[in-house]
Amino acid sequence: MLDQAAAAGGAVFLLDVDNTLLDNDRFGADLGTRLKQDFGAAGHDRYWAHYTKLRDELGYADYLGALQLFRSGLDDDPKLLRMSAFLLDYPFTERLYPRALETIAHLHTLGLPVVLSDGDVVFQPRKVQRSGIWDAVAGRVQIHVHKQRALEAVQRRYPAAHYVMVDDKPQLLAATKRILGARLTTVFVRQGHYALESAGTAIDPEPDLSIGRIGELLAQGLFPIRQLLADRQQYRPGEPS
Repeated sequence: MLDQAAAAGGAVFLLDVDNTLLDNDRFGADLGTRLKQDFGAAGHDRYWAHYTKLRDELGYADYLGALQLFRSGLDDDPKLLRMSAFLLDYPFTERLYPRALETIAHLHTLGLPVVLSDGDVVFQPRKVQRSGIWDAVAGRVQIHVHKQRALEAVQRRYPAAHYVMVDDKPQLLAATKRILGARLTTVFVRQGHYALESAGTAIDPEPDLSIGRIGELLAQGLFPIRQLLADRQQYRPGEPS
């Protein structure tokens, strides 16, 4: 079923989750600390080796899959089962960036906020739910293996005159911009390790807007989104891009 608010021709905001709306690097650090406490430095390194291997093979982070591989030789260790609870019950609401949910509420006044994330189909939805983001976007959550390859599905589900993509990965923003062209405004949030690693790297095309933190979307002086959308909403669904 199409979302009628999107089909009416307004803007759709495609919001990333990790290191955009919540501090996933902090979660990773907490997980690393717990692994060292329970399994020592060797266990810590072995888990992250599994994690890295899966990420390279799958194209997304798979924390639960890495734990499944990590269990080898530890089936009789009660700490292993407590690790699953650590992951599934992690307090992601405490890792939201300041004013993240308030920002989503503000975007509701400008268009339709939609979560567009990559990840697995168990832990990533759990993260979105436990953080409060799921309810903030009224369940409009899309989780794919590769976001840039899911744009046709996103446009079918949320047809709109214009899209605004908010993400901490500038190369992903550039790849999406090359696909959607003038129909897309890209917003680079300079948070997290991907943003730091991109410093000094050539991005083509460059983001339309760059902000230091997600809460800046609330400041009209720093982010004149209303004027941007007024200038760019010339396209209507069904017209050639």
